[in-house]
Amino acid sequence: MADCEEVCVLIPTLNEAKTIGEVIDGFTSRGYENVLVIDGNSSDGTTDIASDHGARVMSQSGTGKGQAVREAIDHIDAEYILMLDGDGTYRPEDAEAMLEPILDGEYEHVIGNRFADMEEGAMSRLNEFGNGLFNWVFETIHGKDFEDILSGYRAFTRQSVENFYLDADGFGVETELAVECVKHGVPTTVVPIRYEARPDESDTNLHPIRDGGVILVTLYQLAKTSNPLFYFGSVGVGSSLVGVTIAAFVAYEWFVKVPRESHEVLAVVAAFAILFGVQLLMFGVLSDLIVTLHREQMRRLE
Repeated sequence: MADCEEVCVLIPTLNEAKTIGEVIDGFTSRGYENVLVIDGNSSDGTTDIASDHGARVMSQSGTGKGQAVREAIDHIDAEYILMLDGDGTYRPEDAEAMLEPILDGEYEHVIGNRFADMEEGAMSRLNEFGNGLFNWVFETIHGKDFEDILSGYRAFTRQSVENFYLDADGFGVETELAVECVKHGVPTTVVPIRYEARPDESDTNLHPIRDGGVILVTLYQLAKTSNPLFYFGSVGVGSSLVGVTIAAFVAYEWFVKVPRESHEVLAVVAAFAILFGVQLLMFGVLSDLIVTLHREQMRRLE
C-alpha cells in the first residue's frame, strides 16, 4: 500500500460552505494531508473554510467543473489523484477501496459506482433515469460498461491523464474521462461506493435538463474520434431512412394512386437523402478503419 503522501485529494467546489469542512476533515483524519480545493469563485466563504481545515486552496481562472479539473491537474505533483465533489455525498471511508486497484498496479483509473449502495433520496427519479440512459448510450457507442460514467468519485494516476484531451467546461468532464479511458486503452475498473443524500442546507449546482443535454451532446461528439462508424453511420442511416420513406410515398402516388400524381421535387429530395446517407455510411466505414489502424500503430509504438 502506497503512502498517503503520494495521493492528492482533489475537490472542485462552488458554494459548498455547508459541507466542505467536514469533507476535508474526513480525509485528513485518515492520513490524506494533501488536499487540493479548486474553487469556482464561491460567494459563501467556501475557500476560507477549506483553508481553515488545512486544505490547499486555489481559485480557478475560468468557470465550470471541467475547466477546474483540467487546471487543478496541472498543479498536482502527486502520483495518484483521488477526485470527488465537496457536497458531502461521497464518503472519505471509501477512499481506500477506490485507491486499492490503482496502488496494486492492476488499474490506472477507478470509477466509484453510486448505484451499488445509494441512500434513499440521494438521487431524483429524473436524475436516475438520465444516468441510466447515459450509461446505456456510452456502452452502445464505446462498447464498455462502466456502470456509472457520471460518478464524481474517481481515482487515477496522474500519468494516465497526461495524454487525455479534456475540453468540457461543465459536468461533461466525467463523460470525457470515461471516453478517454476507452480511447487510450487505460485499464479501468469500477468499485462499489456509498452515495449519500446532500444535506438539507446544501444546494446542488447540477441542472438536470441543461446539464443532461450537454452530457448527451458530449457523448455523441466524442464518438467522432472513438467510434466514427457510429458517429457518421447514425446520421447516414437516418438520412437514408428519410429518403426511402419519401421515395416510397412518391412511388405510391405514381404507381398505386389513381389518378397518378407526380412529385418531382420530393423525388429529388429522396434521391439526395439516400445518396447522402450512403456516402456518410461509406465515410464512417473508412474512418473506422483509419482509427483502428491508428490504434494498432500506437500499441506497437508503446
